Amino acid sequence: MQRFGFTRSANRADHLLLTPDTFVRAPLPGMNNATAIIHVAPAVGAAFTQYTAEFEPGGALGPAEDQRFVYVLEGELSVGEQTLSVGDYAYLPACDAAPVTAQIKARAAVIEKPYQELPGKTGPAMFTGRECAIASKPLLDDAAIEVRCLLPDDFAFDFAVNTMTYQPGATLPMVEIHVMEHGLVMLAGGGIYRLSDDWYPVTEGDFIWMAPYCPQWFGALGKVPAKYLIYKDWNRHPQES
Repeated sequence: MQRFGFTRSANRADHLLLTPDTFVRAPLPGMNNATAIIHVAPAVGAAFTQYTAEFEPGGALGPAEDQRFVYVLEGELSVGEQTLSVGDYAYLPACDAAPVTAQIKARAAVIEKPYQELPGKTGPAMFTGRECAIASKPLLDDAAIEVRCLLPDDFAFDFAVNTMTYQPGATLPMVEIHVMEHGLVMLAGGGIYRLSDDWYPVTEGDFIWMAPYCPQWFGALGKVPAKYLIYKDWNRHPQES
């Protein structure tokens, strides 16, 4: 039964929850046989843009003036000379000319952000990686929560992207309140997310944006692990943002 006028999506001053029933698709300039679901952008106060790119066979992203991170959600993508499968990813510095194309139908999470230079540091070069090749680490010694850091631990990077996997019943050990903002895609499973003073059921396919200092907490529910991909700004002094 359809519940007319109902959605789990929510728009608050310090957070967004966007569920697939409210997604709007539109191509971005330079896209070919592809479209974008723009989840968050500077229009809402974010310092980055994140979207899901949906590719038809032969599809391609347009060029980006900002640095770009691409994580494959479905199908395969070619980034430059590299072929990426589900769980693979690529980092491209600002104005990198490497094409991002699909030979088959595919989906990818895309993050774009103006690069903040750091005196004495050269910006990162393009590279690709594979999530399954990254060793997982427990969060604060809790083996029920696995963290994989997809970008190198290097101050050349001004943001971080991680995956976090929760066994059923696992929870963050505290309510976090911090200066970093987040973009989060639920990859599998589900649970309950506290955002500010609101509590939301979340599941695979949902997107969350958390502004700086938004109170946040997550607990995994169900019979399968919950997993998400999460972005945060990182490695820069707040006065330099």
